[in-house]
Amino acid sequence: MITIGVDAHKAMNAALAVNDAGTEIGTWEGPNSQGGWASLARWASGLGEVRQWGIEGAWGYGRGLAQHLVGEGETVYEINARWTALRRRSAHKPGKTDQLDAQAIALFVRQESGLPRVLPEDDTAILELLTSQREDAQAEANRLRNQIHALLQQADPEYKAHIPPVNSKAGLEALRSYTGRSTSVLQQHRAAVIRRLAQRLAIALEHETALAAEIRALAKERFTPLTKLCGVNLLTAGRLAAILGPGNRFATDAQLAAYAGVAPLEAPSAGKTRHRLNRGGNRRLNHVLYFIVLTQAHHHPEAKAYLARRVAEGKSRREAHRALKRYVVRAIWKLWQECMEGQVAKSCEAAA
Repeated sequence: MITIGVDAHKAMNAALAVNDAGTEIGTWEGPNSQGGWASLARWASGLGEVRQWGIEGAWGYGRGLAQHLVGEGETVYEINARWTALRRRSAHKPGKTDQLDAQAIALFVRQESGLPRVLPEDDTAILELLTSQREDAQAEANRLRNQIHALLQQADPEYKAHIPPVNSKAGLEALRSYTGRSTSVLQQHRAAVIRRLAQRLAIALEHETALAAEIRALAKERFTPLTKLCGVNLLTAGRLAAILGPGNRFATDAQLAAYAGVAPLEAPSAGKTRHRLNRGGNRRLNHVLYFIVLTQAHHHPEAKAYLARRVAEGKSRREAHRALKRYVVRAIWKLWQECMEGQVAKSCEAAA
């Protein structure tokens, strides 16, 4: 088995191949372009017939290459940059170069099992685009609100007494026609800036609303089973599908837990086995899980009872929440299998 590690960058890619013994058998560097992907595939085909790939940034700078290789029938795994750094630190040769990173990726893929596999893009790629744009619109809206609050504090320190909350429709309308309470030139300029910011805020909110509607509609078609879990609505289901990616990339819930960074890491010492917090994994997925757990802690009786039991055992509230995350991951994995089975059934009906 030939294992090839690829360190992907915006303009170029670096690849290194190792054999079953972990010995380097070849290196490649070239542009991150369609021509470069084809050249890399030809180079790899000369190394051996049975190959597997690890690409750091398979959903980022290396996405085009990963999808090209998958289209050629290659086995490709997604490698987290933290995993590469961990393997590089344990290497005999210190330093950080593109080839050393590629070597670390190849050796990591060769030694590890259960890595998330890259599959052909499907509707989850559309959801990823939509959720990313919605998050950007939300961030822009928050930034604009903060600017408006800062200017209102300078122009009218008592604005909260006569202007509705900025995050309400009435408050937005009031800000779009805001004239200020002073006739000074400076304050009138501040009022004009507030009006312009309010217009931009209205556009950002309009975009966020439209994107949310698209996400709900697409999630309803394929990922409704995820909403069976307390704390998951159609928007959250869309976010989960965007992160989990195409197909069934995780063979077990344990693999998904490790990918999300919610599986504790063993830290044995002096004959005792301890566990420490896993700060790795996909932080976006971990963030979604955190809010699901908070919702369940307030609204789900079984989750409340579980958290109370863990606290009674001596766990802190935060530690209990972390433990609940693991159960939430297991539930999400099972519901994801339902989503995949439903997709297969729909495909069979369409074929018939």
